[in-house]
Amino acid sequence: MALSISVVVLLAIVVILLIRKSGLKAGHAAICALLGFYLASSSIAPSISTLTTNVASMIGGLKF
Repeated sequence: MALSISVVVLLAIVVILLIRKSGLKAGHAAICALLGFYLASSSIAPSISTLTTNVASMIGGLKF
């Protein structure tokens, strides 16, 4: 659960930066958010969740 909260916060920060710096319009950001909600309720949601979990554990396993 902590991972999903961190990802949500990270993505929110990225969206805010894109709106302010890169000219992403609020309407475009809202459409992206709606796409995320629809993807979460689709049949592909478990695959997306597995992919993000695997990427996060791969990044977590990197040693600097």
